[in-house]
Amino acid sequence: MAPLLLLWHDNTAPYRRALEEAGVAGRFRIQELKRAEAPDAALLAEAEGLLAWGAPPGLLAQMPRLRWVQALTAGVENWIGRPDLAAGVTLCCARGTHRVQMPENILGALFHITKPYHAAAMDQRESRWTRRIASTLAGRTLGILGLGAIGVELARKAAALEMRVIGTRRSPGAVPHVEQVFGPDETDAVLAQSDFVVLLLPATPETDNLMNAARIGRMKRDAWLINFGRGSAIVDEDLVQALKEGVIAGAVLDVFREEPLPQSHPFWTTPNCVVLPHIGGLHPERDKVVAALFAENARRLLAGEALSQAVDPKLGY
Repeated sequence: MAPLLLLWHDNTAPYRRALEEAGVAGRFRIQELKRAEAPDAALLAEAEGLLAWGAPPGLLAQMPRLRWVQALTAGVENWIGRPDLAAGVTLCCARGTHRVQMPENILGALFHITKPYHAAAMDQRESRWTRRIASTLAGRTLGILGLGAIGVELARKAAALEMRVIGTRRSPGAVPHVEQVFGPDETDAVLAQSDFVVLLLPATPETDNLMNAARIGRMKRDAWLINFGRGSAIVDEDLVQALKEGVIAGAVLDVFREEPLPQSHPFWTTPNCVVLPHIGGLHPERDKVVAALFAENARRLLAGEALSQAVDPKLGY
């Protein structure tokens, strides 16, 4: 009997289409469920592959034939450490599917910081002519904490803007368009040199609360902190205090410990703190990009090959 794939997602059409284009759709039984729906016992008993944003606690333990979970995001902290995720189940993240849109949104943050378009738009509301001078990005130093697929692409684009790029990554070795690559234990060196510090770190015990008062204090006073990685990397109250006291110039935040960000959170009203509603990875055709990865992994599952973007539980990504 063909293996059963459970597509637990509100937009399954791109995933079915990708399976068909990969020539493997006919080799699976495919069951679709909306996110608000719950799979019945028979479906759980048969499913060997699962595509989902997440699953209620304990549900995976009811899937004895499960071999593969395809997450829809690069971050998998909601999957890692689950007691019901058996050791024999391969968890795959969607690493690499944000390669285009995430760097573009980060560049948007850099232009927002340095160019007066927002101020001009506010002036226009009052028909007020105010000439302003834009700061340049050329010649400035961009520090990227987390030189993964997104960080590497961001470095390429930033270098085209004549920025100097430095950063950190776990594995040693040169990275194209990056002047100097540091290890995670040399983060302070990146902070001290950078005009803009971009966080692209996964949620792991090592990155939790990384940017506390001490580390923020090692940044330049005119530097900006930009977080498109995970909200857990920043100690919220320390950043709020640093911005109020002018320890750094400002922050652009796209990810938070709690989302949506509560209306009572001080980030909303802290000076020079830009709050974005987690737009970094959104893309009109995002499902199409993730679906290509999903279909490739479906092909590999049938062929008995190693799955792409498999998560290392020890590393957390």
